[in-house]
Amino acid sequence: MKKIPRKIQRAVHNLGELIQLVSSCSRSKSETIVAVADLIETGRVRFQSEGHKVRAHIC
Repeated sequence: MKKIPRKIQRAVHNLGELIQLVSSCSRSKSETIVAVADLIETGRVRFQSEGHKVRAHIC
């Protein structure tokens, strides 16, 4: 059964949370990897470094 995608509003998440959110909507690990790579490549996700933490901003 396919999982119902959650609507993600503009928020600040770390990379692990971003991967978990995407994987909750995808069917396989490879689909998750491709989707996260596409989000980063298209600029829908930005990374900011504040000290040692890297945060992903969903645009």
